Amino acid sequence: MTFAHASADRSRTVRDFARSELFDRTFREGMELVEETAAYLDGEGRRDSKMLSRAAALAYAAESMKLTTRLMQIASWLLVQRAVREDDMSPETACEPRYRLNDRRVEAEPSHAELPIALVEYLVRSEKLFERTLYLDRRMYLDDQEKAPENPVLSQMGMLEAAFRG
Repeated sequence: MTFAHASADRSRTVRDFARSELFDRTFREGMELVEETAAYLDGEGRRDSKMLSRAAALAYAAESMKLTTRLMQIASWLLVQRAVREDDMSPETACEPRYRLNDRRVEAEPSHAELPIALVEYLVRSEKLFERTLYLDRRMYLDDQEKAPENPVLSQMGMLEAAFRG
């Protein structure tokens, strides 16, 4: 396969995803999680953190920073895909490394046993969404020679989704 052909295929894949129902659902879920988390951290979470021990309060601050960082990575990636959908950005530009999802992991395990359960739930939900968006990013943007190892469960889910969709 020539470079031009591979590039055209990738552009089509990116554009098709940006216009898909899967993208709609993922975008909606991501933006709702960002809003829910912000409301929690500004309201109930602020109150919860004031009742924690000093060590737990420090852990709360660290975990909330990890959470917001992870959510901003997801939101940024989703907004790039939406820009492709609305023809505000070309698929080729979206392929640039600066628009790709960073695969450096943010520590997923909560760092203190006293953390409020609501914060822990947001951490878990954001990690699951991050994993899904990272998977989508890698499926769309990696070159054939850079392919990530195939996840058999996600592969089967993708095939089932494709079968029921088409």
